[in-house]
Amino acid sequence: MVDIMEIESDLSNFSNSCPECEGKVIPLHERGEIVCGQCGLVISERIVDISHSGKRAFTKQEKESRERTGSPISILLPDMGLSTIIDKSNIKSPDLKRAAKWNSRMTWDKRNMLIATTELKRIGSNLNLPNHVKKAAIRLYIEAFKKKLLRGRSINGMVAACLYFACRERKIPRTLQEILEQTSISAKNVRRCYRTLIRELNLKVPSTDPISLIPRFIAELELDADAENGTIKILQTFISKFSTSGKDPKGLCAGALYLVCKMKDKRVSQKEIANLVGVTEVTLRSRYKELIKMLNIMV
Repeated sequence: MVDIMEIESDLSNFSNSCPECEGKVIPLHERGEIVCGQCGLVISERIVDISHSGKRAFTKQEKESRERTGSPISILLPDMGLSTIIDKSNIKSPDLKRAAKWNSRMTWDKRNMLIATTELKRIGSNLNLPNHVKKAAIRLYIEAFKKKLLRGRSINGMVAACLYFACRERKIPRTLQEILEQTSISAKNVRRCYRTLIRELNLKVPSTDPISLIPRFIAELELDADAENGTIKILQTFISKFSTSGKDPKGLCAGALYLVCKMKDKRVSQKEIANLVGVTEVTLRSRYKELIKMLNIMV
């Protein structure tokens, strides 16, 4: 096997001048040699060209077909992307056909991880989640799988729970309702999986900052920067003076958004805000009245 470090050291050693005439050395990649441009002395030979494959590619398909290395190892790929597949198309030997048949069969562990990673990447792509969140979620899922927490529980439900925890842990403004909209699993099932993760893996429940949700809701309501700043200021004042434990962050967002719309005469209804944020109109009105009372705001 060729040592890449050894090749690079050879190139660096002879990159200055010829040892015979001190002329300029020239690397000939196509021949695997380093020669002197003045006297023609072959300084080193049979060097593997590590800079390019030597084949020209004019399209994306040609480039991919001529790659000499595979895709990078990623935890988001089943078996880290290192699994082996035997091509059945040109096999004539019965023994090789039998080997290909058994190679295509998966154990339950591999099948479970394949289903989980596929579902996780689908939800993550639909919600535009960054890769570090998806990687954190799959690591949490693997840990739950090793602890045998999947027994009697849905794979997709556990995937949704892991994604929700990863979003909260890394302060990504995604609510549970948004994740539930991307999966067919019931909210009760996902919440049960989430509580199991917290309890069995001894995880600390990160709190969701309602202020981090505001910019996205403001953009979807097509409100201006003045309304955004006013909403954030109201929430910052309320959070600094009063406890928010036990209160749904989405409810606080909805109440503050409606309060700012009333103060600035924006024509946005309670129903529109409640549907966007993912709370009921009753919750919106309760938080709206609470904000007015606690902060002594005149509307």
